[in-house]
Amino acid sequence: MILVLRALKLGDLLVAVPALRAIRGHWPSQRVVLAAPEWLRQLVELTGCADELLPTPGLVPLSRRAYRPDVAINLHGAGPQSNILLDNLRPAHRIGHAGHGWRGPRWVEEMDERARWCRMLAAAGLRTDPADLYLRRPPVDSPAPGAVVIHPGAAYGSRHWPLDRYAEVARAFGGKVVITGSEAERPLARKLAEMSSLDPAVVLTTSLRELAALVSQASLVISADTGIAHLTYAYRTPSVVLFGPLGPQRWGPPAGGPHIALTRADLRRGEPFADDPDPALLGVTTDEVLAAAWQLMEVKTHARQG
Repeated sequence: MILVLRALKLGDLLVAVPALRAIRGHWPSQRVVLAAPEWLRQLVELTGCADELLPTPGLVPLSRRAYRPDVAINLHGAGPQSNILLDNLRPAHRIGHAGHGWRGPRWVEEMDERARWCRMLAAAGLRTDPADLYLRRPPVDSPAPGAVVIHPGAAYGSRHWPLDRYAEVARAFGGKVVITGSEAERPLARKLAEMSSLDPAVVLTTSLRELAALVSQASLVISADTGIAHLTYAYRTPSVVLFGPLGPQRWGPPAGGPHIALTRADLRRGEPFADDPDPALLGVTTDEVLAAAWQLMEVKTHARQG
């Protein structure tokens, strides 16, 4: 059994897909168990990379069902907590970064996240491809095919672009817009609909599978650098992504995709857990967002006509 630890959030799962695919390909006849949060199950299924999800809501002791794996792979971090959790399972072999008794490549802080985990696995002899990040199509229909999706929420205030700016963008697209958010973000989404003079019915609260379907069939997605942005990368859906405390060099879109990353790097404060928006995010104007959106829509129209 191959045990892989990645007990993090939506975007973290999606940037690890190329590494998970390399693991699946290297051990095609072994059982691959992914230790990750239960709420990500629907997206784990769309990766096609794991035989089993071991519900793991963070760095907590792992189930005894995972005891003595043939290989334990740390896709969570560089330790020491994550390394100790895996060491407690007494694996026959370990793959991770160097440190805390583990061998492997040294951790490089400023590095593309997809490339980071592929580099780690390549050092252990696995064949990897950081560009192998795409998901299966979900087995449900989109609740709004062809929509312009606006997602105003983010986990921390440092990534909250001002709501009045999102409203200006939403009004430019009018009836094509739907607004997404988690249950906790629903008041924010409703406020945006109100400020944009849109019907409250444009606010959608979806399951992860439904969100994947929505994004996969959207004409455009506009959001901060958060989980839904990584879904657009996974489905090659045109997206305008606004970066604040962290720049696109580490968490940004893959090269060559229909995505435009906007930020003001010269203004970046770089505090991801701050309550107020990072100046690098505030430096992005509505005119820039609309120009990027129209550019992507025009490219998509020409590609369809061609």
